[in-house]
Amino acid sequence: MANVLDIRRRIRSVTNTRQITKAMKMVSAAKLRRAQDRALAARPYAQMLTNVLRSLVSRAEIYDPETGDPRHPLLAQRPEQNVFLIVVTGDKGLAGAFNTNILKAATKFLESKQGKNIEIEAIGRKGRDFLRRRYKSVPPRTADSQEAPSTIIVGEQIGVLTKLEYSIASEFAQRVIDRYSEQGVDSVYLLYNEFKSVISQRLVVEKVLPIERLGEIGVAQAEEMTAEERHRALEAAKGAGVGVRPIDTRAIDAEAARFATGQVDYIYEQPPEELFNALLPKYVGIQIFHGLLESVAAEHAARMTAMDAATNNATDMIDSLTLAMNRVRQAKITKEIIEIVSGAAAQ
Repeated sequence: MANVLDIRRRIRSVTNTRQITKAMKMVSAAKLRRAQDRALAARPYAQMLTNVLRSLVSRAEIYDPETGDPRHPLLAQRPEQNVFLIVVTGDKGLAGAFNTNILKAATKFLESKQGKNIEIEAIGRKGRDFLRRRYKSVPPRTADSQEAPSTIIVGEQIGVLTKLEYSIASEFAQRVIDRYSEQGVDSVYLLYNEFKSVISQRLVVEKVLPIERLGEIGVAQAEEMTAEERHRALEAAKGAGVGVRPIDTRAIDAEAARFATGQVDYIYEQPPEELFNALLPKYVGIQIFHGLLESVAAEHAARMTAMDAATNNATDMIDSLTLAMNRVRQAKITKEIIEIVSGAAAQ
C-alpha cells in the first residue's frame, strides 16, 4: 500500500491536471460561442444566394429545350463511377470521440461505394493521418483513366480550420468544381459534423455535386447523437454558459425567401443565364464553407464536453485519493498506538 506522502503527491498531480482541463473547457466554450456566431452570420448570405438562384431559374433557360440536358456542367448528372469525398476532421485531439466518429462514418461510406473509383480530400490532421495509413496518396486520375477501381488520397488541407476564411473554402471549392466540370469525377460528397446546437448535432455525408435542387441538401448518410452524448453535452454546457437551443432564424429566413417568391419582375444588369452561370459556383463554395464552419463549432463543443468529463473525473479521483490517504494515516496512527500500549504492557 502507498504511504501518505505518495498519495499526497498523487493528489497534487491530479489537482493540477483538473485546473488544466477546467481552463481548456472554458477556452473551448468561448471559441464555441464565436464559431456559432460565425456560422449564424454566414447564413443570411447563403439563404439570399439560394433565393437569387431560384429566382433566376424561372427567368433563364438552364436546360436545352431540344435535348433537355442542363446547360451548366454543375447540373449534369452522370452514372456514378468516380466519387470525390471530402472528409472534415480536426487538427487536434482531446475532443472525445469527435474525430473517431467521423472516421468511422467515412469508413462506412467507403464500404458502401465498393467497386467504384474514390478520390479523398482530407481536411484536418487527424483525418489525414488515419487515411494515410490505409490508402495511397497519388495525383488525381485522368478522365479517361482505365485503372482498376481503387480508393486514393488526392489532397490534404492541414491547419485551415484554425483560422478559417471564405477565400480558403472558395479556392478549394473551385478546384472541386473544375474536377467535376472536366468529368474527372461523377459526384462530390462532403462528410462533416453538422452543428445546430450543443445537444443537436449529427454526422452527415452531404451530396454537393451534382446540384439536384437548389436550397435542398441531399444527405446520403446521417448519424444522430445518442441520448448519453446529449446528456453529457447538456451538463457541460450548463457549467460553461453556452446556450443549448438553436438560435431561431425563421424570421430572417422568411424575409430572405420573399425575394424568390415575390411576384416582381426583377431587372438584372446582366442576362439571367449569364448571372446564373456565375452564381452557381459560389453556391457550391458557400455550401462547403458552411460545412467547415459547422465542423469547427462541433469540434469545440466536443472538446468542451470532453474537458468537462475529464474535470469531473479528476474531482472524483481526488475524493477517492483523499479517502485512501485518510485511511492510510488512520491505520498508521492506530499501529503506533498499539505499539505504545504493547510496550507499556510488557514492562
